[in-house]
Amino acid sequence: MATTTMGYLALMAVLITGAAAQTPATAYTNHTVGDSAGWFFNSTTNATSSNFTAWASSQTYSLGDYLIFNTNTNQTVIQTYNETTYRSCSISDSSDNDTFEYAGGGSIFGVALTMAVPLTIEGPNYYFSDAEDGVQCQNGLAFEILVQHGLGLPPSLNQPPPPPYVEPPSPGEGSLSPPVAVAADPPSTGGPKSGANLNWLAFVLTIGWLLLLEK
Repeated sequence: MATTTMGYLALMAVLITGAAAQTPATAYTNHTVGDSAGWFFNSTTNATSSNFTAWASSQTYSLGDYLIFNTNTNQTVIQTYNETTYRSCSISDSSDNDTFEYAGGGSIFGVALTMAVPLTIEGPNYYFSDAEDGVQCQNGLAFEILVQHGLGLPPSLNQPPPPPYVEPPSPGEGSLSPPVAVAADPPSTGGPKSGANLNWLAFVLTIGWLLLLEK
């Protein structure tokens, strides 16, 4: 009887553990890469600030989560969905559609940076630093994760890209000048001509009256 009870309890423990592992995400999460150690590389010892493979395997990632990289300009942050690019520790042969460089590697070294990288593609995601011609990546400044669907992308990350910019035509290209209204002279009312006729009539009448007086 005791053996049966112990077996039953063991089975229940397995079922509960499995159910907990499959529990869907209920909120979006910010994952601080390397925790308090940050995303750093010591060029003198060729050592990373943390074991990023171990750190990455301890997290559960879902669409809409963010990776927070606390670092400086001595390192870069490369995100890729291309495993070949990740394994090569270089973006030389990468595509603009699957590999993105967020920041870092500036001309001024040691400037503190904090970068928030959203998880927008479900499935394998790869991260590395290609600084020092890939030496940092080759020595462990790299990790891969598996992004689950979770709650799906929030509206802030699920917007279609804006339409491409189109240069408006210049005024002299393919456009007609607007019509210009020209005021016409008002029609003649005959005012001045009628006045001349009245003066002529008065003159004729005056001459006729004078002729009558002479008779």
